[in-house]
Amino acid sequence: MSIQKSELKSGTVHIRFLTVEDAEAMLHLQLENKAFFEKTSAERKSEFYTLEGTKERIASYGESAEKDEDYFFGIFKNDDGSLIGTINLFAVMRGSIQSAFTGYALDEKHNGKGLMTEALKLIIDYGFNELKLHRLEAGVMPHNMGSLRVLEKAGFEREGYNRKNVKINGQWEDHVHLAIVNPND
Repeated sequence: MSIQKSELKSGTVHIRFLTVEDAEAMLHLQLENKAFFEKTSAERKSEFYTLEGTKERIASYGESAEKDEDYFFGIFKNDDGSLIGTINLFAVMRGSIQSAFTGYALDEKHNGKGLMTEALKLIIDYGFNELKLHRLEAGVMPHNMGSLRVLEKAGFEREGYNRKNVKINGQWEDHVHLAIVNPND
């Protein structure tokens, strides 16, 4: 499958596929926000925090997109081009389902400014208009009020509650399940 359009812009941010040239900026983002991101992220191995591991991961993102499995973007500020976060569509399902999950992370110092809502609206556009998906889903720990607000501002609706759904910091965590359906379907 062709990866299709790889960059989308809004007023303040743009998203595009990461390249190996972004590895140092990506590693810096992850190291600067390690404690912050690990509060809500699945467990990561030590090579996640190395330049070589970051380069390998970015290379694998392109392969996953070519296979129509996962689409991983960087979130960049329009004014200076700096990498401030990541957003993805993963676990793409085709056939009679046509859905994917979304996940994201934003540099802690940029939280609360509406930037993730902008990026999420871009990934929704990509999922519905470029990938022709019918449904996007997300899971958020119940105490992560900021992320719940971002999803709801972007049009996601709460659909349920998944008990002990993702292992974070050695503990199985509950998640609120949200989804948005393609309005063109």
